[in-house]
Amino acid sequence: MYIGAHLSISKGFRAIVEEAKSIDANTFAFFLRNPRGGAAKTIDARDVAEARELMAAHGFGRLVAHAPYVLNPCAAKPELRAFARETMIDDLHRLAALPGNYYNFHPGCHVGQGADAGIALTTEFLREVLPEAGETTVLIEAMAGKGTEIGRTFDELARMYDGVGDASRLGVCLDTCHIWDGGYDVAEHLDDVIGAFDAAVGIEHLRAIHLNDSMNALGAHKDRHARIGEGHIGFEALLRVVKHPKLAGLPFILETPNDIDGYRREIAMFRARN
Repeated sequence: MYIGAHLSISKGFRAIVEEAKSIDANTFAFFLRNPRGGAAKTIDARDVAEARELMAAHGFGRLVAHAPYVLNPCAAKPELRAFARETMIDDLHRLAALPGNYYNFHPGCHVGQGADAGIALTTEFLREVLPEAGETTVLIEAMAGKGTEIGRTFDELARMYDGVGDASRLGVCLDTCHIWDGGYDVAEHLDDVIGAFDAAVGIEHLRAIHLNDSMNALGAHKDRHARIGEGHIGFEALLRVVKHPKLAGLPFILETPNDIDGYRREIAMFRARN
């Protein structure tokens, strides 16, 4: 089982691997820059080499970098779409130092243009960005459907995926809080949810799971994460997600409202029952 949490690279890559080890994680997620935007730190080649050596020695799985929240690939304003494109390409070039991992992004908000227009713009965005991915796989994240978010249904994810053409460097990340808030009942009907995803997108394209409980009832479309076992999904349901045979080998990333001790406790909860 590959399980970890969203951690900070502010002290470098070797330090983040050491922190992951300290909580019994063997994967992690991270931002390459401030999640609200801004310049990225220069990558230290020696630091990255030491981190890669440490991960290899301790059996780490694939990592999941995350695009800044501020990016809107389907914004109505061309300059905002250009900013998203330039930022993501810069991040993907930086990830060449950590080949073979994932880069997760939110597909955006159509801001009144309509879902069809938003999906078309994000699909065009992906066609422009993916040639710069190198050995990184870009992941579209399923969203909860608040406001004018796109990617709120498996069918919308499929339309973006299928519209790209060459999708060899494209995959999907499912967030348990997001899809629960979006109306997919992972607590009582997990097999049906997985089946619906397989039918729409293809289970082979699912590359990572954000493992979160939800503060909201099913279908609330609000996206408010809860600590594991303290929300409406519940620990036992999320344990079934982790143990589901069709999800075996995926990186499970905790994005719960926690400090490092909270992440350590949640990872221990899953490891004790796996």
